[in-house]
Amino acid sequence: MTVFRLCRLFHNHHTSRVLPCHTVRHFANTTRAMVSVLDAIKNDHRELEEYYSNVINAKDANNQTKWQNQFTWELARHSVGEELVIYPALEKHLGEEGVKLANKDRTEHQVVKEKLKKFQNLTPNEPEFIPTIESLMKDLAQHIEEEETSDFPKLQNALQSFESEDLAKSFDRTKSFVPTRSHPSAPSKPPFETVAGLLAAPIDRLADMFRKFPQ
Repeated sequence: MTVFRLCRLFHNHHTSRVLPCHTVRHFANTTRAMVSVLDAIKNDHRELEEYYSNVINAKDANNQTKWQNQFTWELARHSVGEELVIYPALEKHLGEEGVKLANKDRTEHQVVKEKLKKFQNLTPNEPEFIPTIESLMKDLAQHIEEEETSDFPKLQNALQSFESEDLAKSFDRTKSFVPTRSHPSAPSKPPFETVAGLLAAPIDRLADMFRKFPQ
């Protein structure tokens, strides 16, 4: 499926604010380029860092709200995508060590999701707005560093190249149907997380139609 058709398919059923086309292009390019799972995760991390910077540096409340929604949308999907696809792969391919790594990462995710839940409900004129995302990003940055320098390289080394590519594609596909807002009370392990996500995702995406996103 081409990039153009992916965007058109989405626009036929939703507004462009719900899923920006640049994200759809990334999905299509990732699929064609057959990148590794580590590269797919790192790409998400760089996008989150960019969106955070845009929230902090926005010149007015309107643009801050747009980037707040974009940051929330990406982090919520990324977190659940890792929990559904990447952490089970750690457990499968790294055995006991993988189980410990996955449980550690889930614990760290829970802290981030709690803070994201608070942040997504704030408005830029509230005094907690910037301190909340700064605190969230401090925790997230440490989590990202651990994943990129230790946890996921170990997974990458345990996989054949085709397995890593397949996992990257599965991760990207999974993000297309998970919730787009933080739900920290939901389970963090499949299969229960899958059920919770399927219930929450349509509500989140409906509400996204009325939220502001960057063009």
